[in-house]
Amino acid sequence: MYRTILVALDGSECSQHALDEAIRIGTRARLHVVSVIDVAALSSYPAQYRVNVREEAGHALDIAYARVLEAGVACETELAETRNVTDTIAKCLQRRAAHLPADLVVMGTHGRTGMRRLALGSVAEAFVRRSTCPVLLTRGSKNATPDA
Repeated sequence: MYRTILVALDGSECSQHALDEAIRIGTRARLHVVSVIDVAALSSYPAQYRVNVREEAGHALDIAYARVLEAGVACETELAETRNVTDTIAKCLQRRAAHLPADLVVMGTHGRTGMRRLALGSVAEAFVRRSTCPVLLTRGSKNATPDA
């Protein structure tokens, strides 16, 4: 049914569940696992911290790649970056989805509500609002409850 599935990976438990779900439904598809670095958000941090963030994201992509291949599913990975201070992770993921083009985007959501959602925002919500292709949102563990 799906040929190309984009999976957003941010290192969280929620994104790991998204990867699991994409593997489950994408047995005949090619998974394109993307991790996005928000360059503007990191600009005020020391250079070594920015290097560490890139290394950790690359390592997470390597682990995801191995998991997908072990499941017998075709896979590509990509470390993407936002372009400037007005760019967002959600917009960057939209560009990647359009470029592929993706038949489906799978991403995790933390399910935050109330003040935590207001303060932290929601990449998933911003992505879904602009999406031009189907989106499957997954949550972390079944025991997790949204923040109030």
